[in-house]
Amino acid sequence: MKRPRSGLRLRFTIWYGGMFFLAGSALLWITYLLTARALNSRLSIKYKSAGPNEPPPTDLMIQDLQSDVAARADEALDEILRYSLVVLVLLGVLAIVVGYLVADRSLRPLDRMTETARRLSESTLHERIGLTGPQDEVKRLADTFDGMLDRLHRVFDAQRRFIANASHELRTPLAINRTVLEVSLEDPTASEDLKALAKALLGTNARYERLIEGLLLLAQSEQEMADRKSVQLDGIVATVLDLTPPPKRGIRIEQELLPVVVQGDPLFLERCVFNLVENAIKYNVRDGRVWIRAHEEYGGEAVLTVENTGPMVSPYEVDDLFEPFRRHGDRVHSARGSGLGLSIVRAIADAHGGSVSAAPRPEGGLRVTLRLPRP
Repeated sequence: MKRPRSGLRLRFTIWYGGMFFLAGSALLWITYLLTARALNSRLSIKYKSAGPNEPPPTDLMIQDLQSDVAARADEALDEILRYSLVVLVLLGVLAIVVGYLVADRSLRPLDRMTETARRLSESTLHERIGLTGPQDEVKRLADTFDGMLDRLHRVFDAQRRFIANASHELRTPLAINRTVLEVSLEDPTASEDLKALAKALLGTNARYERLIEGLLLLAQSEQEMADRKSVQLDGIVATVLDLTPPPKRGIRIEQELLPVVVQGDPLFLERCVFNLVENAIKYNVRDGRVWIRAHEEYGGEAVLTVENTGPMVSPYEVDDLFEPFRRHGDRVHSARGSGLGLSIVRAIADAHGGSVSAAPRPEGGLRVTLRLPRP
């Protein structure tokens, strides 16, 4: 998108042009006054007799000559003023153009900084402005910005290493616990009380595994996608529906999938669609409905809408559902999930340059709309 040529450039140009017209008008007025004064003081009438017998001029003749000289002086001043005004206007227009070019050249480094800041994400923190030139205020600002990017890059590298280490350190003991509990359940000599305890602990262990997987996926999905490809959004939705177990409690899924292509990572998009479908089924009512529609909206965006019946949702609570550990009806504790489903959806949508929004249905339930950019 082309950057608008306005703002600071326009203000600088108006300031340059205004100062030029102000200084030019003052100079023109002073020059006019000095010229008029010089003409009044320097112009005089001298009579030279043509011969000894020629009579001297009368007072009336002298007055006529003085009037004629004054009129000619006024005409000269008026002509000087007209031409000076024309020259002032022409030079003023030229000054405005030159002022705009000078402002544009002076602010070009700030444009580079703005464009670099717009492109920045966790995957492009290696980019730098690298402004060359004298050590003026703009150069020092660009160097300070590059230094800030260096510090941010080191912080994000440390964060990625922490996520990788945490993934290994947290998954390993949970996997060991799951193995021990499963072996205990298969032991024929184990008592019923021990098996009941093992089943309870196994459920708790599975819950923490899902929680850790969700947190790690949320951290990874908040990073902008470096490698993107064109994928069929309707194909991803069809795949997710094929892999989804048949809903219980009489819930039926209705779909309307039109061919639409998006730009992104297929695995993350599949997880995004899976979370939307899973939430629509999980937070539903008996004999409820789930409507899934994929289409291309006017303007070039791909739109996926997942709508379901369910409990009433207050309009002021809708935005809170996209925050981590927020759920339908119970914001803190729930046996049905970890509260990260819609948070992961929003993180994946943001990483793909898209958006996600939700609105409560008057009959109960929720309508979630996912918008993704097309190639």
